[in-house]
Amino acid sequence: MDFAMNYKEAYAKAQEVLEEVKKAVHGKDDCVEKAFSAILARGHILIEDVPGVGKTTLAVAFSKALALDNHRVQFTPDVQPSDLLGFSMYHKETDAFSYKPGPILCNLFLADEINRTSPKTQSALLEVMEEGMVTVDGTSHRVPEPFIVIATQNPKGSAGTQLLPESQLDRFMISMSMGYPDMAYEIEIAKGKSMREGSNQISGILHAQELAGMQNLVEQIYIHDNVYKYIAKLVSATRENPYIELGISPRGTIACTRMAKARAFTQGRGYVIPEDVVGIYCDVARHRIVLNTKARVSHVSPEAVLWQIMEEVKQPTSYMKRADYRD
Repeated sequence: MDFAMNYKEAYAKAQEVLEEVKKAVHGKDDCVEKAFSAILARGHILIEDVPGVGKTTLAVAFSKALALDNHRVQFTPDVQPSDLLGFSMYHKETDAFSYKPGPILCNLFLADEINRTSPKTQSALLEVMEEGMVTVDGTSHRVPEPFIVIATQNPKGSAGTQLLPESQLDRFMISMSMGYPDMAYEIEIAKGKSMREGSNQISGILHAQELAGMQNLVEQIYIHDNVYKYIAKLVSATRENPYIELGISPRGTIACTRMAKARAFTQGRGYVIPEDVVGIYCDVARHRIVLNTKARVSHVSPEAVLWQIMEEVKQPTSYMKRADYRD
């Protein structure tokens, strides 16, 4: 798909998707746009928050607006890897085994409360996220393209939860929090307005091939070398900060670059500016850093450390191609 010929049409379609999702998710435009940016950047999304604030509503809304083949699994302690990946079944008539696909073989997989299941099942899901392959009894099966996982989890320390290791958290492009609704929408809820009502009004805007084409367009977004250097400095700063024990990995650098491109696209630009990087940095970095004892004793949050880094790292003043300048 050619960028110059199709950019305006793709941008218009992207705005339609956002408007459809916002029918179900009110007052959380920033969360909706960041989630869609991650999808456009071919990434997976982790939504961490207290129960009842709309995590699953957001995931279901995207599954409807994108009109993709989607499956949802409610994770519980007894969910096994075969419940996700599928299994081989023996047929006596043919004296052979045949593969019965699991729900993971779809375009959009909703993993509800991922941290309530066992580490073994978590690892099975996250391996598919990384490799794009399902392996059962030595035979590999490729997942459809595009493939997106939207996972929700309850906060750390909640009853019945299993923490995801840092190596597995790193496979999610962004980690975000919904937060409580604003006062106006809280009043609407009190009056009897349900989030489910908005979900029922959502229409499918994109099919799989259109989304894949849009993802290809996002990859062509221009980034100046100065912005690449800015991203690298922000990442490097997490590895040298006195409050951080484990900094961002190179996978995080790639995620930050792709997310910045996707944000530029959703803002209607064909090039990345420093504000795009600032807008997605915390969501890309929050779950990738581990604070040390000094930070925990001082009650310093990951967000506070990351914002301090962004204040200390100077933004580039030149970041566009000559042809991109406008009077």
